[in-house]
Amino acid sequence: MEWSHPPSVWHCSTPDSPPAEFVRAVQQYTSSGGERLARVLWNRQQRDLSQLRGFLDSRHYRATAAAAFGGELQQAIARLQRAIANRELVAIWGDFDADGVTATSVLWEGLGQFFDRSQQLSYYIPNRLTESHGLNHAGVERLAAQGVSLIVTCDTGSTNVAEIERAGELGIDIIVTDHHTLLPQRPPVTALINPRNLPPDHPLYHLSGVAVAYKLVEGLYEALPEVPQQPLERLLDLVAIGLIADLVQLQGDCRYLAQRGLQQLREQITNPTHPGVKALLQHCKRQGDRPTDISFGIGPRINAVSRIYGDASFCVELLTSRDGDRAETLAQQAEEANARRKEVQQRVLLSVQQQLEQIDLSTTTVLVLSDPQWEVGVLGLVAGQIASEWGRPTLLLWEDHHSNPPLAKGSARSVAGLDLYELVNSQAHLLHRFGGHPFAAGLSLPLENLTLLREALNQQLLQKLGRFGGIQPILNYDLEVTVADLGQDLFRELKHLEPCGMGNPVPRLRVRHCWFEGARHRKLRVKGQKLQYLITSFRLRDDSCDHGFAGMWWGHYDDELPPGPCDAIVELDFNSQRSQYEVRLIDVRSVEVPSAEEEAIVSPPDLAIAPSQDGLSQPQSLMSEPMSIADLEAASQETWLTLIGIAKYLSRTQETHPRTAIQQKLGIGDRPLEIGLHQLSQLGYWVNSPSPDLIEIRNTQPPEGDNRPVHQLAQPFLEAVCEEQFRQRYRILGTLKNSSSRSGADSNKSSR
Repeated sequence: MEWSHPPSVWHCSTPDSPPAEFVRAVQQYTSSGGERLARVLWNRQQRDLSQLRGFLDSRHYRATAAAAFGGELQQAIARLQRAIANRELVAIWGDFDADGVTATSVLWEGLGQFFDRSQQLSYYIPNRLTESHGLNHAGVERLAAQGVSLIVTCDTGSTNVAEIERAGELGIDIIVTDHHTLLPQRPPVTALINPRNLPPDHPLYHLSGVAVAYKLVEGLYEALPEVPQQPLERLLDLVAIGLIADLVQLQGDCRYLAQRGLQQLREQITNPTHPGVKALLQHCKRQGDRPTDISFGIGPRINAVSRIYGDASFCVELLTSRDGDRAETLAQQAEEANARRKEVQQRVLLSVQQQLEQIDLSTTTVLVLSDPQWEVGVLGLVAGQIASEWGRPTLLLWEDHHSNPPLAKGSARSVAGLDLYELVNSQAHLLHRFGGHPFAAGLSLPLENLTLLREALNQQLLQKLGRFGGIQPILNYDLEVTVADLGQDLFRELKHLEPCGMGNPVPRLRVRHCWFEGARHRKLRVKGQKLQYLITSFRLRDDSCDHGFAGMWWGHYDDELPPGPCDAIVELDFNSQRSQYEVRLIDVRSVEVPSAEEEAIVSPPDLAIAPSQDGLSQPQSLMSEPMSIADLEAASQETWLTLIGIAKYLSRTQETHPRTAIQQKLGIGDRPLEIGLHQLSQLGYWVNSPSPDLIEIRNTQPPEGDNRPVHQLAQPFLEAVCEEQFRQRYRILGTLKNSSSRSGADSNKSSR
């Protein structure tokens, strides 16, 4: 079968214009414009003027005290104070990814203000390739043999009940600091500090592992303020690295800590308190002033160490050492691991793509793939790439035929709006080990259960989302701009949104009726490696200015750009190496292929209407050959997006429009339209018919308490449209077939 990416549906995520009062409030914080920043903030529900100042400027944010963790934190502080007084041996149990490594580093430095690091304090990070995430019996027993009486976990431990019970048998108390999904029953630990115990709207709810560890240290600083010799804020650059690298929602205190941490990170170049962080920034040629310096620079280098070597323990020394020469040596090792990781990741990606060629993607909602040759350390990265590109949750597993019993081990990544942890955990009876959170997880299972898991996940998600879930990726953009708008002023205006990440993505811009000039692709070779990266450079042009704007398209050849007028979605960035502003191309389509949104403007119907055999009028598009179910589903999705566009248009213009014109525009009958209007009301639109043939739609607020995802709200409409189109197509074709039969019979009669 031919293998190609499903086309994305473009959707404007900022449909509403904010009130003038809100725009004026935003303009106080930016020297350039402010209208576009206000539009993005308003549509991302950042509308409370009393909180706006703290959102845009961390100096005015009221941080939440560590005491918000309540009794669990008090129990942890009391147990640490007892360990300090009795000079107990304490071990930090971390994790091997960037969040776990920085969390370990924060506890190593923070608790090191209270414990003698050469005599009392140690840390333990499991080997990614041999031990996996979380506590394990062998490690706990080794620490017990060393005389450890207290373990403080970070970024792990919430679900390790058997290992915690074993530690108790060995006389070891455990304080868990973690942010992963909790079990229904609290494990038998001294303290469990996990923001998942808090309400989802709590400002601490989205803290990553490193931020939870920081809060524990903060609590100890407050309990024993006379002991620490190092300011608590000295840890914030490490906190920012873990927060941004772990892709948590940058809301509430997460955003605040990331903002403060980036300020601390910028200082590492000129006044380093962590020479290893400075060395990492120099290796990735970044200044530490952007979130992308972490997500594309420091974070991947820390993560690469365990992916390639398995053991990430030296990364703690890299991040906390005060010896500049030693830090540089360790940073070079991380750099070499990252180069090797890129090569391995590319090889596994190509292998996954070959497997995808053999799959019927029209009937697959969850991708579950495995291979005995894949390197398990990069499977999470590749799973993320595939999930993003194909709009489906993806599980990639390495087949370990040498274990007893044979196991499949790997990683899973989700797509926006789908709780991966809930989905996979529903099949816990098939699994050996499992842990993670709604967007990402790690798992292992007996190899013989792999087929059962694949079928069960696909069936469950199909039932949950209907036939329309995860088939066609949605590409959201925030603003429409011209090429003349691109540049320093727009960049500085939108930079107020940083740090960007989960829940606050980098703004994406749509440029209409543009074209590309001077496109040229080249392959960039990683120094000392065989791996090459493909990149196309170009200048983006439109009628708004006489000169173009520089841009890049990663992973594509220049001949993949449309030769004529097109629409493009881009991200605006500043290239510090070239000292220039440029755009990164996200998606492009020829203007000859109209999007559903462009078709959504209610005007005199432009669908070609042809008389059917039974005298009814149907859109010309329904007169074609029979379509597959997948084609009908895709067409129904387009119809839904068109209806959304109509609703936005009528709401914005305050117009009333004939019911028949809307039906002709959508190409649907009475029943699907009524269902669609009802579903619009569930989305927060006010729908009214001042007369039988007129419809008015206004945008209000979603009904209170209705938190269903949009794709679930759309499903009744999609099903109705799909069923109607199916019946119409086959009724028309049946009529044509009967007509053809009659003609043939008449012809035969004449010949006789």
